[in-house]
Amino acid sequence: MKQFFKFMFASCLGSALMLVILMVITLVMIGSSSNKTVTVKPKTVLYMNLDYNIPERTTEQDFTATLLELKDSNTDMAGLNDIIANIDYAKNDPNISGIFLELSSVGTSTANIEELRHHIVSFRESGKFVITYSETMAQNAYYLATAGDEIYINPDGMLDIHGMSSQIMFYKNLLDKLDIDIQIIRGPNNKFKSAVEPYFLDKMSDANREQMTKLLNSMWYQVVSDINASRGISIQRINELADNLALTFDAKVALDEHFIDGLYYRDQIIARIKELANIDKSKKINILTNTQYASVRPAPKAKAEKIAVIYANGEIIDGDGNDNTIGSITLSKAIREARENKKVKAIVMRVNSPGGSALASEVIRREVELAKAEKPFIISMGSYAASGGYWISSEGDHIFADPTTLTGSIGVFGTFPNAKKFLNEKIGLTFDVVKTNENADFGSITEPLTPYQLAMLQKYVGNTYNDFTALVARTRGLRQSYVDSIGQGRVWTGADALELGLVDEMGGLDKAIEYAAKAANLTDYSLKDYPQQESLMDMLLKGDIQEPYANALLKNKLGNNYKYIKTIENITKVDGVQALMPFIIVE
Repeated sequence: MKQFFKFMFASCLGSALMLVILMVITLVMIGSSSNKTVTVKPKTVLYMNLDYNIPERTTEQDFTATLLELKDSNTDMAGLNDIIANIDYAKNDPNISGIFLELSSVGTSTANIEELRHHIVSFRESGKFVITYSETMAQNAYYLATAGDEIYINPDGMLDIHGMSSQIMFYKNLLDKLDIDIQIIRGPNNKFKSAVEPYFLDKMSDANREQMTKLLNSMWYQVVSDINASRGISIQRINELADNLALTFDAKVALDEHFIDGLYYRDQIIARIKELANIDKSKKINILTNTQYASVRPAPKAKAEKIAVIYANGEIIDGDGNDNTIGSITLSKAIREARENKKVKAIVMRVNSPGGSALASEVIRREVELAKAEKPFIISMGSYAASGGYWISSEGDHIFADPTTLTGSIGVFGTFPNAKKFLNEKIGLTFDVVKTNENADFGSITEPLTPYQLAMLQKYVGNTYNDFTALVARTRGLRQSYVDSIGQGRVWTGADALELGLVDEMGGLDKAIEYAAKAANLTDYSLKDYPQQESLMDMLLKGDIQEPYANALLKNKLGNNYKYIKTIENITKVDGVQALMPFIIVE
């Protein structure tokens, strides 16, 4: 017993000392950072390098870490919410002369780039400049750049415009070699529910190829149409040059074809910015990043009446969630808090999700239904609002989406691995079981499902799909047979979803908020975000800081290959019936 208390005391003392050390370090860093004040001087230029994975809203711990210089001083981790707020505020800030976009790539979806373009165009209406430069520019960066005034690349650089593609990783051959069988149950006629195809096919099915072709053509048409409107280059000519990679390997072609405005070195760009900002050639430009500007930008004055903005971001799972995962408990609590807050007069839920657990989706939907009964509940779809993401959205009073939002995917599936041969024959493990009931060992990976178990699962999945289509029929005022015809797991762009009756209007988060204000008869209001984010100190105290930074490290090291790791992770951790849409759009 003496030894027990000895070790317990030592453990508690160690934890206490660690806590004190962390607090001292944090206080020292805060003290040192306070000496480096950020000021918005006259003729300041807002600098945006968006070559990172842009979250829907700034993650509190990343914001704090950036300001405390725990990260590289050149790293900007501002979320889409702060980037847009910066652009909108800078439009009327007399000290901001313009925006300098230095873009090699943009770490977000085409749908979110559409929203950024809208705000940049609005910023230019103030008469201020937006100039873009890069040594090499990916086409998603170029798409954003075309919302500005002038575009430049390095004389030896490239403008990589080649169209869009979708790439899917198939596991069938690997699973065959390992003697692992994935037992799959899909909803009736869910031929477009391609999430399970990698388990039993080595290439796309005809149905999946059909839907992907439709999706990509719809998205690409939106992109080239916007480029045509901004730069005056015909859609036909854009496609011709994309087909033969003419722009990718010769920067002069990009200039000759009017895709860009000049071939400049960086010192020439600095000189051009000084000219546009009316800064003396001998003086330095006062540059502020998004994170820096967000730290000094005045917060909107709090008003008595509020609109809640609920961020539903990531895969839908049972239990607790975070900034990158929608947990049924966490999001339900956020919706409930917004509903019960008497100062909140309307709710906007920003959905950016490819789906996930069908059960968790239904738990969240119920909270949406309860909230909608008391106050206007508006949906703003971001990059994705598909499958489970559509499930939680369908109950809203009014649904906004961007033309290139990926939505629909009304379908469900279940997967149950059978590793009997792998365990028995590959690594020599055998198993025996004693059970009290016929199906007491249901769900074990050491034996295949019995015909009865498969039949029961098929019935359950079929019922879940029926519930899904009935839900959409009820909430959207459609016939269930029609919902089934456009469902079956098929993914649609926001533009197509509008024609099909799955969404109500094209527009971003700002339009959804405006609509919510009108629905609640509000003219003077402020916004309140949900769920509440954890601070860096909270995460340090809980010991939860490793995962987000481990993921950030993987993203930095693996680059575009990180998406393959994430796809495998998402597929392998699913449990139960899923409403999920996992595929990759390559831009």
